[in-house]
Amino acid sequence: MGILHKPFQQRTVWQLAPLMALVLLLSGCGINNIPTYDEKVTSAWSQVENQYQRRADLIPNLVETVKGFAAQEQETLTAVIEARSKATSIQVDESILNNPQKLQQFQQAQGELSSALSRLMAVSERYPDLKSNQNFLALQSQLEGTENRIAVARRDFIQAVERYNTELRTFPGKIWHSILYSDLEPRANFEATTENADEAPAVEF
Repeated sequence: MGILHKPFQQRTVWQLAPLMALVLLLSGCGINNIPTYDEKVTSAWSQVENQYQRRADLIPNLVETVKGFAAQEQETLTAVIEARSKATSIQVDESILNNPQKLQQFQQAQGELSSALSRLMAVSERYPDLKSNQNFLALQSQLEGTENRIAVARRDFIQAVERYNTELRTFPGKIWHSILYSDLEPRANFEATTENADEAPAVEF
């Protein structure tokens, strides 16, 4: 039995060898690149969401702190509150990545919030007691760090989308896309609305 079994095993190995070689060949030809890059885009987008949400979470305390020292700056305070409300009202699930118009609306709303926050921070220059308040200083530091993290997360997302979209348009990714991944579409990306928008800002408070 053992003698008969051994040739059978050898034949099975030789029959499987071409299949194993084909699997190795395909994996080396980038057959998995498209879904891998797609997952990286999704992961990078999650970081963008996280950092924008972190900023949104800081704003109510920041507004209340400024209000305690500069209640007369009502127009500026209201602008920040309204900009935050608009930015957080846009649903930012994964479907936004396939909707350039919605992504642009999200980007515009976040830009308006950034502008309103800049005006709020400028207000502090007129109130020495506010500038020296420990709560304000802590919020200011957290906001500055968050702005930098937003810039990094946006940069990583932009690079992930570029890599994914390039894979769909170039060889051999274009072939794998047409054969195996035709359901995956090019992703929308952020558009730079200001000069050097992909760089972490130098926040001056």
